Amino acid sequence: MAKRVYQDWKARNKFVFGGRLIFGPDARSLFISVSLILVPVAIFCIFVARHLLHRFPAYNAGYAVLVVAIAFTVHVLLLLLVTSARDPGIVPRASHPPEEEFSDDTLEVGRRHTPNLQFPRIKEEMVNGFFVKVKYCETCMVFRPPRCSHCSICDNCVERFDHHCPWVGQCIGQRNYRYFFLFVSSSTLLCIYVFAMSALYIKFLMDEDYPTVWKAMKKSPASVILMIYCFVLLWFVGGLTGFHLYLIGTNQFSILQTTNENFRYRTDDRPNVYDRGCLNNFLEVFCSKIKPSRHNFRAYVQEEVARPARITHAREVEDEPAGGPRAKVEDDLELGGDPLKISQHHNYEEVDDEMGGRNSNGMRSVLPESGLGVNPNTQVPAIGGEVRDSNWGGTSRKGYLTRGSDNQLFSH
Repeated sequence: MAKRVYQDWKARNKFVFGGRLIFGPDARSLFISVSLILVPVAIFCIFVARHLLHRFPAYNAGYAVLVVAIAFTVHVLLLLLVTSARDPGIVPRASHPPEEEFSDDTLEVGRRHTPNLQFPRIKEEMVNGFFVKVKYCETCMVFRPPRCSHCSICDNCVERFDHHCPWVGQCIGQRNYRYFFLFVSSSTLLCIYVFAMSALYIKFLMDEDYPTVWKAMKKSPASVILMIYCFVLLWFVGGLTGFHLYLIGTNQFSILQTTNENFRYRTDDRPNVYDRGCLNNFLEVFCSKIKPSRHNFRAYVQEEVARPARITHAREVEDEPAGGPRAKVEDDLELGGDPLKISQHHNYEEVDDEMGGRNSNGMRSVLPESGLGVNPNTQVPAIGGEVRDSNWGGTSRKGYLTRGSDNQLFSH
């Protein structure tokens, strides 16, 4: 049965609801994040907002305190879910390196010429009139788009990679950065709201039967705990909100790349090639259309068509000593494939070898007839004289070489 894309996923992401939602490998941290939001809000609703229902008699405005707290909490949780369960902009992997980037060359090793494939690891692309270097990803086997980076936690290349947020359990990239910023900024506003309402309740207690701050705090310890909790948390989410406001205004999306980009641009004395002005940068983040995902996780995996073998123009040339197997085969072919002639030819060669007929250059020397020391009509035993009959299972017989009247050797 064919598998779906999410079932054959190579990275470390986790999928739920049949591939409809995608999370990072540390998605369990979401339960901690949700608890850090729900528990304080529940304490606020029970021990603070409930006592403020009748503090604003005009139009029963006290109920708005409770409704706003609940609505704000739901809003923050939805933003958290959208940020965490969304494709952050994962770049599709390739099954093989891009062939168009290879360059053929020949490398001479000894006497052998072998093909040498060169593959560039870095290339340049034009961005707003400036050349930007993009790197090749060994894992995904693609050249990363500008401002793309490989997340070591999710094992994915993510476009406009900002960072991997452990509290969200997902990479923050091109397709969920907007929701991440809204989540962080909304959490900041929720902390300010809970802190302010808790402090207001302490003020109402001081105006009634608890004239001092100490007595009012003893009357409502939950308000004190919430104020301390929101004050501490505000340093984190509030500081993160301010930092990302700066990044958006200067169009520096990546926390991990910001330092490298600033260092490179300052040393090269050139501006940020991605900066389009403060207003346009904010419009790009909050008003531009989010690109669709480049993956259909519920689609069936398509079998890849086998690629044709790569043709290289380099030829392997290997020097072979004279008289080697290749030379013998060529000599046999020149004789027309006649078994009798081939046998005679090999016998002559072996006689030459026995008589030292090869010189230092591997060439056979021609010996005079007198060098053999035999009469013209003398029968000479053939070297390797085992000659098999043409029929299968035939027995072998001895062969002799006879010199005729015209000084030619005949085998019989």
